[in-house]
Amino acid sequence: MIITLTEANFEEQVLKNTKPVIVDFWATWCGPCKMLGPVIETIAEENADSIVVGKVDVDANNMLAAKYGVMSIPTVILFKNGEPAGKSLGFVPKQKLMSNLGL
Repeated sequence: MIITLTEANFEEQVLKNTKPVIVDFWATWCGPCKMLGPVIETIAEENADSIVVGKVDVDANNMLAAKYGVMSIPTVILFKNGEPAGKSLGFVPKQKLMSNLGL
């Protein structure tokens, strides 16, 4: 299951989470984001017991995007213990995404 992350719930859902959290920064108008969507869904399904997966719409939550240095989308950031621990930019296949995030 993928959770919708916002500026209102980001701290509770991501920064205070005891599990690693993959955060996909995306937008509805972004073609590569749409291509990455099924990859993110597969990762969420395959790792439901060990990893939390969430999506941030950068248009609706631009302060979050700015805080984490998201300059282009899609950007996927892995958070561990409330801190960014890995990052992947652009559309990449699942294995490359997992590798970029250090998983």
